[in-house]
Amino acid sequence: MEKSKKDEIILQQLDVIRTMSEHNLSRMGTDFWGSPLPVRKEEDQPGGAASTGNDDTMAPPVEEPAPPEKMEDLQAELDSYIGLAAVKKEVKNLINMVTVYKLRRDNDLPTTDLSLHMVFSGNPGTGKTTIARIMARIYHALGILSKGQLVEVDRSGLVAGYVGQTALKTSKVIDSALGGVLFIDEAYALNGRAENDFGQEAIDTILKAMEDHRDDLVVIVAGYDGLMDAFIHSNPGLESRFNRFLHFDDYSVDEMLEIFKMQCRKGCYELGDGVEQQLREFIAEENTNSISFGNARGVRNLFERILVNQANRLAALDAVTREDLMKITTRDVALARGLEEEPECGAAQKSRSTPDAPPAGAAEEDLK
Repeated sequence: MEKSKKDEIILQQLDVIRTMSEHNLSRMGTDFWGSPLPVRKEEDQPGGAASTGNDDTMAPPVEEPAPPEKMEDLQAELDSYIGLAAVKKEVKNLINMVTVYKLRRDNDLPTTDLSLHMVFSGNPGTGKTTIARIMARIYHALGILSKGQLVEVDRSGLVAGYVGQTALKTSKVIDSALGGVLFIDEAYALNGRAENDFGQEAIDTILKAMEDHRDDLVVIVAGYDGLMDAFIHSNPGLESRFNRFLHFDDYSVDEMLEIFKMQCRKGCYELGDGVEQQLREFIAEENTNSISFGNARGVRNLFERILVNQANRLAALDAVTREDLMKITTRDVALARGLEEEPECGAAQKSRSTPDAPPAGAAEEDLK
């Protein structure tokens, strides 16, 4: 077979395998904390998140209200998340408190004002958005919220660049969140320091909406620990409305390894001999800074890098079996760690191509 034809076949196989790997990743979704349950598309999930993006005129799409889920199913899903022990305890305390509040109200007993707005603090990749999403579904199941959707937004989705536009832009986002949870990531970015910054206008609009729609809107603000404290204490209105704080600890190496293994189970991947210990070392090496590595997000990046190396390895084979597609080897991890170099294209071809032609003048018995 001509060399150019071999190269063409290798490239075709590589494209097919990479496409399969990307399909597996998309099926697994972005939730790196839960159990390996069948994953539906985000738009099919009750209480799915809607991202606002940077469009100044368009509000996030509003989903049709989904029927409330069973509390026992939501509790089981919460329990399945890796780590988050302190957060799980606080969420369960909140569920019990809301349940009793509802029972007292249903029995015409006096109740105190119940504020469900929360502050989530912690480093990136510690599960803040995941917990916000399930909280929206829990509040819907408890009858506190009418829809249970999560609308996720940051400063760019709330603040406009012209006088009078920020209130309008923020109001559209709030309208899309009514009946559910408005999740504001890196909320302290709204505290503008420039004279012409309109972040305070967004804060004022949100505070008014929290009062006007107190029975059908929950606001969760999230970000780094110290910055979130400063943000809440920068405004008396914020201090009075946000009195529930949940801190999200960084994941341990063992927990991040378990997150990686969970994703393997979701995607039907198997770890070869010696891979688990190699992964533990790899995660420990990369996790020198929990902020830059990003906890579970960092694990996802490692996972994707390893799958790219697996795809490159499989592309060099004459035939790829189901077992080959499922197996992650020590070499796949070693290449991601930079402990080994990528094989030269010619070397890869040689491993999968027909034997080289015999040298000119070779004796017949030498070919047997």
